[in-house]
Amino acid sequence: MGVKQILLLGNEKLYERSEIVKESELEFIQSTVQDLHDTMMNFRKQYGKGRAIAAPQIGVMKRLLYFSVDNSMVMINPEVTFKSREIFEIWDDCMCFPDLLVKVNRNLSCKVKFRDLNWAEKEIFLEKDMSELFQHEFDHLEGVLAVSKAVDVHSFSLVSERTAH
Repeated sequence: MGVKQILLLGNEKLYERSEIVKESELEFIQSTVQDLHDTMMNFRKQYGKGRAIAAPQIGVMKRLLYFSVDNSMVMINPEVTFKSREIFEIWDDCMCFPDLLVKVNRNLSCKVKFRDLNWAEKEIFLEKDMSELFQHEFDHLEGVLAVSKAVDVHSFSLVSERTAH
């Protein structure tokens, strides 16, 4: 357990679809959640950002997400059950390319079904920034990066260029 290396843009594993977590894997998942937490906190200390992380970002190809916004939350095998028609545009960042921003479109809200660490089934409705954050992390489970969802060819910027203005 501890801080793991975050896979960076160009690593082929980031483009693979993650596997479903089985209930028999919960012990492994518990230690992976600790790794995700430690890795994200280390990233946050280094870059001053980082609200969530997907298991594939540390090379664990399982459908597992960890969030630490106001409280921490773990989503095992999340499924989107609803996406709003309303879309908004946002400059997205990612731990896999910390110096790059990508302008993408996201759904304003979504509903998600998932399992928690006790294997209980949960459902949550997410709006605005939490909806965007979930969609970004969920894409990692599908092997999709924000760079693949850019609005157009002008939708890329170095972080330093966006914060300098």
